[in-house]
Amino acid sequence: MNMEEKKYCYKYPHPAVTTDCVIFGFDGEELKVLLIERGITPYKGHWAFPGGFLNPNETAEEGARRELREETGLDSAHIEQLHTYSTPDRDPRERVITIAYIALVRIQDVRGGDDAADAGWFPVENVPPLAFDHGEILRDALRRLRERIYFYPLGYELLPEKFTLKELQTLYEAVLGVQFDRRNFAKKMQRLDILTQLDETVWPTPKREAKLYSFNIEKYNELKKRGFKIEF
Repeated sequence: MNMEEKKYCYKYPHPAVTTDCVIFGFDGEELKVLLIERGITPYKGHWAFPGGFLNPNETAEEGARRELREETGLDSAHIEQLHTYSTPDRDPRERVITIAYIALVRIQDVRGGDDAADAGWFPVENVPPLAFDHGEILRDALRRLRERIYFYPLGYELLPEKFTLKELQTLYEAVLGVQFDRRNFAKKMQRLDILTQLDETVWPTPKREAKLYSFNIEKYNELKKRGFKIEF
């Protein structure tokens, strides 16, 4: 039996299903989120998360990845489900349930496509008013990220391949909205044994030389699997 034959076999109303992607990136100073400018009604001209209606022949994750590619040109390596949003009046068009996903990526160029007029990265502390209930979704995604940072070694997905301890510290400070003592932060991170010091340095300022590090990916993945807790 094909999808057309199944279409009217169930007597109860069918809510529409969409997916939305909350994509976080880090530019070395600020935590940012990827938004698209809607090119169609409702909320035409407003900013929102990349997303759209699910096709009958795809899973929610497949639909989320497809919409992300079509609307921004971004193909995230890993997305995970955040939450399902089902308030009856969340979409003025009809009864729509959305499944939201979250991902961490290294910031890259994006472009508006499909029904997105534009796409861009916005600092999470300076996001424009969002369409639908995407403000609520963003708050939930930030809460998830801030809770996870204590139990999950963030950084590999967001930082360049080689980085300084200062860049790593700035990332944690951007996510949590706090400031750390430099020496104390470095000791805690090195104690996790996920950093490899490289035989390379950079000069962030003309008077200061900084060592470069990379992630020990085996240790990194091990911590991701068994978990840990870091106290700041």
